Order: sequence, then C-alpha cells, then structure tokens
Amino acid sequence: MLDIAFSDATAPAGGTIAILASPDAPAGVFAQVDAATGGALARAARAARFGFELAKTCVVLAPGAGYDRVILVGLGVMDELCATQAERAGVAAARALAQGGTQGTIVADSLSPGFAAHAALGAVLGSYRFDSYRTTPRKGEAGKLATVSVLTADPAAAQAAWQPLLAVARGVFLCRDLVSEPANMLRPPEFEQRILALRDLGVEVEVLDRDAMHKLGFGALLGVAQGSDAPPRTVIMRWNGGTQGEAPVAFVGKGVTFDSGGISIKPAAGMDEMKTDMGGAAAVVGTMAALAGRKAKVNAVGVVGLVENMLSGNAQRPGDVVRTAAGQTVEVLNTDAEGRLVLADVLWYTQDRFKPRFMVNLATLTGAIVVSLGVERAGLFSNNDELAGHLSGTGEATGEKLWRMPLDAAYLELLRSDIADLKNIGGRPGGSITAAKFLECFVNDVPWAHLDIAGTVFSSRATSHAPKGATGFGVRLLDRLVSTHYEG
Repeated sequence: MLDIAFSDATAPAGGTIAILASPDAPAGVFAQVDAATGGALARAARAARFGFELAKTCVVLAPGAGYDRVILVGLGVMDELCATQAERAGVAAARALAQGGTQGTIVADSLSPGFAAHAALGAVLGSYRFDSYRTTPRKGEAGKLATVSVLTADPAAAQAAWQPLLAVARGVFLCRDLVSEPANMLRPPEFEQRILALRDLGVEVEVLDRDAMHKLGFGALLGVAQGSDAPPRTVIMRWNGGTQGEAPVAFVGKGVTFDSGGISIKPAAGMDEMKTDMGGAAAVVGTMAALAGRKAKVNAVGVVGLVENMLSGNAQRPGDVVRTAAGQTVEVLNTDAEGRLVLADVLWYTQDRFKPRFMVNLATLTGAIVVSLGVERAGLFSNNDELAGHLSGTGEATGEKLWRMPLDAAYLELLRSDIADLKNIGGRPGGSITAAKFLECFVNDVPWAHLDIAGTVFSSRATSHAPKGATGFGVRLLDRLVSTHYEG
C-alpha cells in the first residue's frame, strides 16, 4: 500500500510535484512555484485552456527552477468541494505522479486538514494494483508509487484525520485483493484463513463447518455446496466496540468463490469472471477490517457463507427440494440461482442468533440488476424506509451509489412453487426484484437491506476511485453508514 506522510506546505526544491488547485486565484505553493519558474505554471494553464475542473490535470514539463514536472490537478469550485471530490483529485494526482517514478509530492495547502486527508485517501485508492502473480513488469505500464508526501498547512491535524481513513483504505484493499484472487487460490477453506487474520485487529472469528451447518439446518447453502469437493464454510466475525450488550449492526455477504452455474451451467464466454461471485463476502470482510482498524464505537457482526458452485455426480439438480434453516422448503428450478440459497440460510441464522439492529446483505446476485442499472449504481432493496434512506444518502456521499428498487408483495406470487413453499426463480421479468423478494422471506421482519452489487464489484475500466478490476465497492459505503448513523 502507498505510504503517506504529511509535511508543512513549503515548496520543494525541485523534482516532480502535483499541485491541487482551484480556478480561484491560486496562492500558497502554487504561487511560490509559479514565481520561481517565471510564471510557467500560469502560462501553461492558459495555453492548455486549463480551467482547474475537478480531477482534470495539466502537466507542465521542465518549467525551470529544478522542477522536472509540475502537475496541476483541478479541484473545481472550492465552495462546492466535498470529501469525495477531494478524493477524486487525489486519485488524479497519484495516477499522474505514477508516470514518473515511485515517489511523489502532492501539494494540498489549499485544502482543510480533513480534505487533505481525503485527498491522501484518494491517492492510496487510486494507486492500487493487484500484481501478486506477475513475474515481470508490463511494458509501457506506469510505475507503482511507493511513497507520497502530502503538503498541508496543518500536518498534525491532517495526520489525525488520516488515521481512520487509513483503516478504511486497508479494508478496501483487502476487499479488492479477495475479489482479484483466482478461484483456484481462494476456495472456501483458503477464504476462511484470510478471514482468521482479522483476529490480529481484535475481531472475534468463529467458523461453522459442514457438520455444524448440517446441525443448524442449512439445507439451502449445503445444497449449493454439494457439487464441489471444497468444503463450505460459514464464517462469523464480531467487532465489539460499542456498549456491552447493545444489539449489533449486521452485515451478511454472499461468498460463492466460483460459480459455474452448476447443472444449469453458464456459457463458457465470461465464465472466468465468476471468480468475483464472492464480492459481497469480500465487502463484508473489508468492512469488518475497517471498523476494527479504526476502533469504531459500535458492535458489529459480519457473516459470510462460503461455497463453490460446481458440477459433479453429487451436484444439486434442477427440481431438487431443499429445507432451509428457517424451515421453509425451496424447489430449486435453476442451480445458477444459487446465491439466494446461500443467503437464505445465512440471513435467517444472523437475525435469529444476533437479534441485530438491522441487517445489510451484499451479493453479486443477478445479471438483471446490470440490465436495469448498468455499472454506475448498485440495486437497493429494503423493507425499512429509514435504513434505505441512510444507505442512499451515504452512497451519494461516498460515490458508491445506490438506486432503490421496489419490493411489492405481488412479486412474491412469482415465487410460489407447486410442490414446495417457494421456488428459487420467478422468471426473467423483474429478475433482480424476485431475487430480493426471495431473500426477504428469510429476514423475519428485521430492518433489512439487500444490495445487489453485480454491476459494481468489478470494472472493465478505471473509475474515479479504482483502477480497472476489483473496485472494493461496499466497504467505504458501509463504514460511512456506521460512522454517520450508528456509531457511538
């Protein structure tokens, strides 16, 4: 991870720097460097018609006074600046600095200490790269930043604001690493081992193996897992940072480490992307790491169901009937609608055992949500208006945006089975809604929200906060949800 240090806002004596500036009369280090270079920065901005728009850059090469490159990074209109926009500017700065080496300087003297810390967060998030399996550098690719000095008017205050953000960044990186791992490297037992490492942060971790889940009646989850030789796991994480005895907040994640579709096998094209079908579980693990890392004053529970959905002589068949932990029976008409089966048991178990203040589950649940919302927003389904409102507002504030979808009672009729209580699919129309309606049958009226993150967990292009690949979607959202509405 990129190492961040905060220093006094004094113009460095040369090298490469990125200056975060607004269209208002630039002052501070910008003015110092501009004067030292004979007005080269102002001339370059005018020549390039650079208006200091948010996250836009203007590179000034060899302006003089010992500077190799000066990168102007726009902040937009200062009166409209928010933390997420400061992060976007930090991302742009880090990406531009990476073109020139492993070290860099970001000038953030026009920002408050808090916003300077958020610019640092953006720099860290934008510098992420998953290269665990590369043996040689890729030709023509930008370098990887190792250290960045952030110049600010109040380094001590910026450092204090940075500490909790660093914990969040580590949670996002953990989530991204998990989603990026090849499926042969992250089967359920290995995923379990990664989660056990959270004990170093003070998180209590408990593991339910196949026998324990069988005793609890996890027939739906175990039905999905039975086609694989990788044993399933349900892993429970507990962070006890709030008042003793206070009901926890709860996060639940779908952790299908590879989804072949089972007997209802997926098309070969794009099946490699099904290594990301554990993105919901990864987000829960990253969130728990973030909460523990910053010592959040809240009691939180994270529960993830980890399975592989594979084909074998023992694989679940279309037409099978399973009994869930809630006691309801489900006719499995499509083995590729497996995530809702995993979540059915885990959601019921979480609400039954922990009696949480609310539950939020995250899952790469349906392709239908991508058809509905594309890749810009995740689908939000909820039985509670207050929780839905908190999530929607937090999504706008963090840039991890949601869009609330309906949960009308009529959709449940599409899930009525002729031979069991429910069937696991309701047909193509409203597919993301019927999937959510299925999950609602297992929350027992606890305030609950389902986030369908199928379109946002992995990106085919760089985004405002993440490079191409795993985005870490959900960690910043849930951490901010807790800090804003439920902590303390």
